[in-house]
Amino acid sequence: MRDLRLALRLAAALFCVFSLKAYGQGNYEIQVYGSDTVPPKTTMVELHSNFTAKGQRYLVDGVYPTYHQQHETIEITQGINNWSEVGFYIFTSEQNGHGLQWVGDHIRPRVRVPDSWHWPVGVSISTEVGYQRAMYSPDTWTWEIRPIIDKSIGRWYFSVNPALERTWHGPDVNQGLGFAPGVKVGYDFTRVISGGVEYYADYGRLGSFDVLHNQQQQVFVVSDLNVSPQWEINFGVGLGATSATDHLIIKGIIGRRFSWGKHSEIE
Repeated sequence: MRDLRLALRLAAALFCVFSLKAYGQGNYEIQVYGSDTVPPKTTMVELHSNFTAKGQRYLVDGVYPTYHQQHETIEITQGINNWSEVGFYIFTSEQNGHGLQWVGDHIRPRVRVPDSWHWPVGVSISTEVGYQRAMYSPDTWTWEIRPIIDKSIGRWYFSVNPALERTWHGPDVNQGLGFAPGVKVGYDFTRVISGGVEYYADYGRLGSFDVLHNQQQQVFVVSDLNVSPQWEINFGVGLGATSATDHLIIKGIIGRRFSWGKHSEIE
């Protein structure tokens, strides 16, 4: 009887391993973008800290399991003018048995509709290209284009990021464009404390979405602390809704703006 139970447990474990989708790990910079860009002659430095409390426990196609990975990402964004910026990311991961590892780098230029156009909603678009090591993502070179639409109505804030993703090198290079939207709904409880919900997903290739089992979908309950215009503070807890998603992630963002000259008034 004991041997039968052991065999059933082993079979269940093997089923989990072979049914897992070998997807790229994207839990480094978990954020729904707003449409604003960093002002000119200003540098924004952010630290994104994400811990996967419940995640994938098995090595799949040479990709490390996400269980108990601690991701620290440094994001440096430089304002170019009143409607554009360039961001640069350094991804790292720390995990028992692997130590602290450099994961990869991305670069992200972004432009927005200037305030002088007086559009009823904020609109910007970013494009991000970069590299991740194969043991963290089988698709090592990727590209993303992210439209951003947001709006504040009284105490409410809404933002939608219907991102499109493309693999340039890796097993998904022939899969075409993938759809990975992000949505945020926030509410200002006070001038300092805001709360809300963030939703992140990766549905798979446009025109032929993955079955629900293989889609990535996460919902985060978050809070933002508006202590100063110079600071950005965000933290939250996220739950994965599908088998291909890490089931529990704790995230935090702390950022600081540094101004080093008089801002240009030219848009």
